[in-house]
Amino acid sequence: MNSWHSSCISRQLLRLRVSQPRPASDFFPTTPCRRPFSYSSPRRAEVGRRHHGPASRVSVQRHLVQTRSRVAALTASLGLLSLALYVFPTPPTTLDAHYASSPSSFKPQPAPSPDNSPDNRDPDLPRFRIAEVRKHGADSEHPWVIHGNKVYDITDWVPAHPGGQVILRAAGGPIDPYWDIFTIHKNQYVYEILSQYLIGYVDQADLVNGKPAQEQIEDPFENDPERHPSLITRTDKPRNAETPGELLTAQFLTPNELFYVRNHMWVPTIQDSKSDDHRLTVELLDGTMREYTLRELKTRFPSRKVTAALQCSGNRRKHMSDDSGRQTNGLPWTSGAISNASWEGVLLSHVLADAGFDVSEAMSGSSETQHVQFTGLEAYGASIPIKKAIDPQGDVLLAYSMNDKPLPPDHGFPLRAIVPGHVAARSVKWLNHITLSDEESTSQWQRKDYKCFGPNQTKVDWDAAPAIQELPVQSAITTLKLGEWLNSKTEPNVLKNDQDQTVSSQSPPPPQQEISMSGYAFSGGGRSIIRVDVSLDGGNSWTQACLLPDCVSKNGMPSPCQGHGAWYWKRWVFKGGVPLDAFKHKHKHGGRPDDPVAAAANAKIPDSGQKRCTTVLVKATDDAYNTQPESHAATWNFRGNLATAWHRVQVCTDCSRAATSNNNTRKKSSD
Repeated sequence: MNSWHSSCISRQLLRLRVSQPRPASDFFPTTPCRRPFSYSSPRRAEVGRRHHGPASRVSVQRHLVQTRSRVAALTASLGLLSLALYVFPTPPTTLDAHYASSPSSFKPQPAPSPDNSPDNRDPDLPRFRIAEVRKHGADSEHPWVIHGNKVYDITDWVPAHPGGQVILRAAGGPIDPYWDIFTIHKNQYVYEILSQYLIGYVDQADLVNGKPAQEQIEDPFENDPERHPSLITRTDKPRNAETPGELLTAQFLTPNELFYVRNHMWVPTIQDSKSDDHRLTVELLDGTMREYTLRELKTRFPSRKVTAALQCSGNRRKHMSDDSGRQTNGLPWTSGAISNASWEGVLLSHVLADAGFDVSEAMSGSSETQHVQFTGLEAYGASIPIKKAIDPQGDVLLAYSMNDKPLPPDHGFPLRAIVPGHVAARSVKWLNHITLSDEESTSQWQRKDYKCFGPNQTKVDWDAAPAIQELPVQSAITTLKLGEWLNSKTEPNVLKNDQDQTVSSQSPPPPQQEISMSGYAFSGGGRSIIRVDVSLDGGNSWTQACLLPDCVSKNGMPSPCQGHGAWYWKRWVFKGGVPLDAFKHKHKHGGRPDDPVAAAANAKIPDSGQKRCTTVLVKATDDAYNTQPESHAATWNFRGNLATAWHRVQVCTDCSRAATSNNNTRKKSSD
């Protein structure tokens, strides 16, 4: 990915469709580019640097230029989305709120007319005509933007933050149309940052109803695919949605349409008929490049299948916030930001070797290449260590199939990386560029996100923490149902002495209420789950769930679990009874919000004076005897990543029903 390609992506991202005549040179260079938000990148004019066929080599000097351009390209292609997200921590509501895009951003604006209302704005700040603002575009030494009716000089803002180069595409005009689409910017923290660069106001003569006329840009999410209505949407643009619990573990392999959706931007549009022509570029450390079409990958390399669960680093983030009593920044996932699928593709190590990379040297630890960087069509980037990429048992795929079907658009069509056992953020979708490097990806998502810090750290040095790669052990309850009360047919022999002390002889066990649960457990690094522990009384006592034999071959069919490691999840079920005396606590109104599992379990329980609750817990252990921490408080981090503490669900019942059931049992016994 060079600077030309990045420039094209940036222009696609922020190209304007203006409502009034305006010279195109005010916005962009004259280099041709496809329609706004198209992902069919034009071929380079300088084709000598990339060859389809035998690999070519470039000089060291040229390679240094390429390296610098790639760094600049990655920085420039991050998009406006990263601008607010990583400046400093923001409240979860600002990160995750579902804002509807402003309809006015995509409709013709009224013709300008003089605004004759009084100008009550700060008289000490100057007024600027829009014509003057336009002189401070992307090529100006002092770029300006308009927000509302205010003018800001963002000269010092641009170099201070990764992704800042892209905001230059809005320089010389209003930034509001972009923020109407990328609504994640609409939060107080971003406004406070921008306010530092205020230099004046738009002149009253250029205002329409108190605001400058809005320019028009295309909605990049307009062509996003339809999603299954059962998915629980956390944000609409970009779409982020989790699988509901009752569907999540209903099957070992998650159906494609129910697989959780995690997008950082929009979904690139690629026609099915042209998918085999999709091109992947592999760039070695010395600048050697090799280009493959998807058709070549399918026909020249042996296909492999790997069964792997993908889990977002923020899965169960809402549990961390609720249980610790401290808010976190990020999408409020419950337990549905994980899914399991069978992936088919070609091994990354095979393709790297074919491109000229010395795999044996890397396996010996003597290679200068330390990281494999992935870049997607929408400019998302991430990387993994070279030792994972070339591990003969690491099963890293360049995948084109999901559950024996072509990849769906939301999940990387036509090509994505699959890095089993690692956080899903490394399995880059819509893959079009692989770079071998001595450093990890320079993308914002690699360097300033998907990391963890201590519970006391909120102002952090991002470079001081490693990026999340392998995942820790995790488990969750996905369904929970209470059933009938079960009572002993033996009458208790109870006597009371003068001191009101109870003496019991052969007392039967207390009534129990049937309970059935199911869920999943998973651990990164290919480590298998060996045990799932369940507590029905808040952790005072424990028992074990039943692990489902999903990997056992049935009816002569091969095992659905493929690959060299336990990359897949383990489903579990539990059936038992909750003793009456476990329901000790009164139901708390206005306390910790119930997650969907608790809400479903408690939906039919009347709020009577006999309503009592217990806390059901689950925790898992993997084959390295790693287990989950007891509390989110100890592992709290401001980004809410790796929320792996025991899953706790408050379960309530009407205890008067137990007494009624017990009386009925006594009556039958006496009859």
